[in-house]
Amino acid sequence: MDAFLIVDKPAGVTSHDVVDFIRKRFRIKKVGHAGTLDPQATGVLVILLGAFTKRSKEFTECDKEYEACLRLGIATDTLDARGRIVKEEKPANYSLGQIKKVFNQFLGKSEQVPPMFSALKHKGRRLYALARRGIEVKRLPRQIHIYSIKLIRLAIPHIYFTVKCSKGTYVRSLCADIAERLGCAGHMSGLRRTRSGPFSISQAVSLDKLRDLSHQEFRQAFTGKVKEKK
Repeated sequence: MDAFLIVDKPAGVTSHDVVDFIRKRFRIKKVGHAGTLDPQATGVLVILLGAFTKRSKEFTECDKEYEACLRLGIATDTLDARGRIVKEEKPANYSLGQIKKVFNQFLGKSEQVPPMFSALKHKGRRLYALARRGIEVKRLPRQIHIYSIKLIRLAIPHIYFTVKCSKGTYVRSLCADIAERLGCAGHMSGLRRTRSGPFSISQAVSLDKLRDLSHQEFRQAFTGKVKEKK
């Protein structure tokens, strides 16, 4: 079975959990994904079946689009809501103009230092494994590109926004950097990927729907139908 399958990943499961579920549930030998989502993040997870697993790098390197929420006033060691609180303060009552002005400062190409709590490797070991042991190592900044960043809703201490960015961009780090520019602690409290390359959330199927399908129904529903958007 050679196809793309776009899954709407729910919160609380890893990208590997989704791959493992599809492999076992529908007895497909080769299953992979194109771009990890953090366990608490939701949205577009591109699943590759059969021969399409060879195209993982091609689709991992695509641009991404997200809906995110920045929570001002609390900073964590993981830069998201799962982490240990390292700083807490009362945020100012920022205006729409102030937020938009800071957003505009992140447009275009820039360098971003990957967070310690990430799946990147240092001398063969995952950074998050080192971070859990209290070990911090130097990470080289990587070039990213923010194509657009737009405010959706302002409800202090929460800032809801959308961002279109290049591969390798950590929205957790972006949230922390935005908060810093505002002069306040902050972390990413929510993240939903709405697009990965040519694949959008409108094409995605939920895990609940997949659980309801038999092996035969799955193949009838998706073989030859899960295709790359033109």
